[in-house]
Amino acid sequence: MTTATLETRKTRTALLAFGGALAMLGLGYAAVPLYELFCQVTGFGGTTQRASESEAATAERLGAAAGGRTISIRFDGSTARDVPWSFRPEQSTDTVTIGQRDMAIYLATNNSDQPITGTATFNVEPEQAGAYFNKIQCFCFTEQTLQPGEQVRMPVLYFVDPKALDDPNMDGVEQITLSYTFHRAIESAD
Repeated sequence: MTTATLETRKTRTALLAFGGALAMLGLGYAAVPLYELFCQVTGFGGTTQRASESEAATAERLGAAAGGRTISIRFDGSTARDVPWSFRPEQSTDTVTIGQRDMAIYLATNNSDQPITGTATFNVEPEQAGAYFNKIQCFCFTEQTLQPGEQVRMPVLYFVDPKALDDPNMDGVEQITLSYTFHRAIESAD
């Protein structure tokens, strides 16, 4: 093997190693958004779905055709330690007809003497129900700012997709829990 051939192989190996390192770095930065996208599309980990009014209307038609079956929804609300709010559902459970739109109301009160901006994270249990729990409107889609002592009612308009009735993984599921936790928004975390 000549010196020129050996140098060419070393250069090629170094370039391949550098390219591999760049690809791994790029995948590291893309991992979080790709995982979030995966969870939103599949409902993995209890991630709920977003639906439009037209999708809700279609679900209502399918739900009516499914015989008006019902399911219990349990609502849960909490705050992170650095959020001085009281946050809870107005009603802890509701029985809804699968496919029909329904509304849950959460109550939030800022117990501090300063404005606080928060953002809500959410989850659905059991995890397999996340693919079928659809939110049309939700306070969790945007940040919420509460003035000192302010109390607000925060609605969630949702439905359970009738396709859940055809999923064997949903057999035996009698109750779905919708859980929210408010965290302080990044720009107000001083």
